[in-house]
Amino acid sequence: MTSTETLSSRTAGAGDRRRWFALAIVMTAAFMDLVDVTIVNIAIPSIQRDAGASFSQIQWITAGYALAFAAGLITGGRLGDIHGRKRLFLLGIGGFTLASALCGFAANPEMLVASRILQGAMAAMMVPQVLSIVHATFPAHERGKVFGLFGAIVGLGAVSGPLLGALLTEWNLFGLQWRPIFLINLPVGVAAYLLGRRFITESKAPRALRLDLVGVALVTLGLLMLLYPLTRGRELGWPLWGYASMAGALVVFGALVAYEKRKTARDGSPLVELSLFRVKSFAAGIAVQTVFGVGLGIFFLVWTLYMQVGLGWSALRAGLTGVPFSIAVSTAAGMSVQKLVPRFGRKVLQAGALVMAAGVLLYLAEAHRYGQSIASWQMALPLVVMGVGMGLIVAPLTDAILSEVPREHSGSASGLINTVQQMGNALGLGLVSVVFFGEIGDRLTPAQVGPAFVHAFQHALGWVAAVMLVIFLLMFALPKRPAQHVEGDAEDGAAERSGSGAGNGASDHTHLADGAQPVAAAR
Repeated sequence: MTSTETLSSRTAGAGDRRRWFALAIVMTAAFMDLVDVTIVNIAIPSIQRDAGASFSQIQWITAGYALAFAAGLITGGRLGDIHGRKRLFLLGIGGFTLASALCGFAANPEMLVASRILQGAMAAMMVPQVLSIVHATFPAHERGKVFGLFGAIVGLGAVSGPLLGALLTEWNLFGLQWRPIFLINLPVGVAAYLLGRRFITESKAPRALRLDLVGVALVTLGLLMLLYPLTRGRELGWPLWGYASMAGALVVFGALVAYEKRKTARDGSPLVELSLFRVKSFAAGIAVQTVFGVGLGIFFLVWTLYMQVGLGWSALRAGLTGVPFSIAVSTAAGMSVQKLVPRFGRKVLQAGALVMAAGVLLYLAEAHRYGQSIASWQMALPLVVMGVGMGLIVAPLTDAILSEVPREHSGSASGLINTVQQMGNALGLGLVSVVFFGEIGDRLTPAQVGPAFVHAFQHALGWVAAVMLVIFLLMFALPKRPAQHVEGDAEDGAAERSGSGAGNGASDHTHLADGAQPVAAAR
């Protein structure tokens, strides 16, 4: 952001108290998005019982959100650069609030799935603007404090989301069952919209790139062709068209690569900057991010179903059981960035993958040993070990991926990192049909349900442990000493070199990704 308008807005912002009101508003929106994710996960068994949702619909309630969010992230950031970040933020939060109302009043599972997809698309408009607005409003020397506040909000969202979701589900307010988990967004969203109109200052990029709508369409089509057969295949008996669709997805992704090459040569504004994949550490990091998303997409959904359906626990007990995990993630993430990575570099991330794998295997042993009689306190140790491992990975991973990327491409690279993480998450949620529901019989008596879900959970944990070992091996291609960027300088340098707002919006979003991945992965 080097335009006179943007620079003047920063200078004015430094002495303007309105910017702190704007910060509170965008942070509230970010918190609402993060909490909404974890709330939905904990309430899924209640949704299944009350709405009569099938297993594939359960997957799409979460995977549909992740897919829409992933497909729209880069486009949402670029739209903000072109048409104004305040305008897109208000449009996103207004749409997110409306979609939340549609979710809350959904008449059937199909309407809920469609509303969740809309909610994900609106989040993709809202979330990229949050830190772009901060970047345009606060001078560089204040941004460190601001990003620290965001880290605290992310940690709070990780802990409070499951508990809030569990309480709202348990209380069954006005006989609405699970619906208040979505309806709670309405007053918050309306207040953020009205206050945002008053206090947020508009900003745009001086020379924003054009939208690559064909690229977005190809990415979305390819993912749908891959995910839909994975999600519905087991129910439909794995028909031939499903295999044809998954094979066709590879053709679509090939067409995407060819198109992006042509678009780069034509106008220099592709959705995906293919030259980035010539950087070994970036290509490996994107692979790590994608596979990590797959593993977490599998774990969080099956974990919830295991506790509430397999073990018969209440939503509140399941939510409280997850608290040690959330605290461990937040604590380890702070230590990894501040103390461990500067000293040990890549080894910290690799240790994180091995520690998380160890935690998964420990959980597998506990689940096998105690079966349906397992208690929350017996899960605490494996969950803390898993949380520590995850925390060691999520916070420094983005810097490790970006450390060898040319500054002029930092915006495109960081936007792509967020996108593939969400796509990996959506793919993991699709694979739940194979690694979890595939182990459960179609016609179970009530007495068979618990043991079947416990067995399926153990099977899924084996897959998650294998994913962690793959991640450990992929991390050997990351740089031994990830660059430690100075807050503000790297972003400003990237903006000055790229001369495009797309870089600014996506680069800013990197910082949210650093801390938000534990929560985002649960989408």
